[in-house]
Amino acid sequence: MILSNPNPLKNIHKINLEDFKHNKKIPKIIEHSILVALSHYPELKDTPIAFVFKKNIKKSIMQAQPVIGSLLGGKDCRAYQVNISSMFKLTHTATPIHQLPDSIMIGWIGHELGHIMDYESKSTFGIIAFGLGYLFFENSLKKAEVIADTYALKHGLGAYILDTKRYILDNSDLPEAYKKRISRLYLSPDDIVEQIKKLEEAKLKLEINH
Repeated sequence: MILSNPNPLKNIHKINLEDFKHNKKIPKIIEHSILVALSHYPELKDTPIAFVFKKNIKKSIMQAQPVIGSLLGGKDCRAYQVNISSMFKLTHTATPIHQLPDSIMIGWIGHELGHIMDYESKSTFGIIAFGLGYLFFENSLKKAEVIADTYALKHGLGAYILDTKRYILDNSDLPEAYKKRISRLYLSPDDIVEQIKKLEEAKLKLEINH
């Protein structure tokens, strides 16, 4: 079961991460974390995605969004950008984002790739409507974040997502306002554990039936 694995990175050497570089723009300093996260999303293997460092992202550490110009064509023309704050801001200090533990980065990036999976399921009009809801209605924002978390869990990133949530919520150096926002809008650690259990039970049942 995924929760019993204290080191979710231990089996990653069996995967050829180089296969997941196609159509991707990745900063070298966080390449490994990004490729591990991408390896859980084979559906995105050929999807153009640029991972870009930003000095400041309002209310967020990372942010996945479609490249606006790519929405003018069909779904096959779509491209995406994942903005990544170059600094992880604490209450009194800040640390370079690439210095975070690998598993935390993988969980965070895995969540953002969940957003891209959600975008991929929508029409252009659906993405526009989604964007408006995300900006102006908290219920829509919460729904989007839960969907992204759920995609990540279903793609085998449960241990990473759980590590990331606990890292944020248990970090005494993070601003309380940010932690409250995470608690309010995202799946809680308990919710994540419950979903992982259900996914593992469903997988086991399927294996028994076959």
